[in-house]
Amino acid sequence: MLELDALSKSFSGRTVVSALSFGLERGEVLGFLGQNGAGKSTTMRMIAGVLEPDSGEARILGQSILESRQLAQAQLGYLPEGAPLYEDMTALAFLNFLAQAHGLPRAQRGQAVDRVIADTRIADVITQPLATLSKGFRRRVALAGALVHDPKVLILDEPTDGLDPIQKRAVRALIAHMAPDKAIVISTHSLEEVHAMCSRVILIDKGQKVIDDTPAQLAAQYEGDLESAFFELSQSAEQRGAVG
Repeated sequence: MLELDALSKSFSGRTVVSALSFGLERGEVLGFLGQNGAGKSTTMRMIAGVLEPDSGEARILGQSILESRQLAQAQLGYLPEGAPLYEDMTALAFLNFLAQAHGLPRAQRGQAVDRVIADTRIADVITQPLATLSKGFRRRVALAGALVHDPKVLILDEPTDGLDPIQKRAVRALIAHMAPDKAIVISTHSLEEVHAMCSRVILIDKGQKVIDDTPAQLAAQYEGDLESAFFELSQSAEQRGAVG
């Protein structure tokens, strides 16, 4: 459902993502991990078609993000880190706007908006201007916007950022509910989230893939501790880079 083929990006001569390749099938929830500056958000922005790669390709349900961008994006739900919102809109107006922008027929928009309001538990604030909402509710409205057109592939950058423990549990349950029918990429700094939501882990460093495994198998190599695995692998990657 999602395929990356040697995706690369540099800024001012500094390589941020280097020939990164992987595929994701229906039903997989991928924890996309790495230290700050490892290239996670840049990779996700290229997949979403909001940042042009220097080389390589990304395909969503077989559609090229370079050659068939609109068709590819139509199958994608993208939640960027710090997702911008139209602050003068109410949450309801924002979701209706996105449903229309995604081309949902008028007869289906109301049902689609009602579904994501229920799924993300934002009914209590739906008539409030977005500028007045807390960080947690703003994040949930942004998540609802990424889901309103029921995409088959989801790219979620820190989806639980700013949420309290109860809200985080609700988002985990929602992702678990959606997972069998979708391919989902989650970037997070919380390894607890990886344990709770992900069936697969890719760790990158300096834009290159360091590990591709299941959370359980990766943790088993480090006495059942995924945090230790993340630390050791990140440190090893840094040392290899220093030696190189």
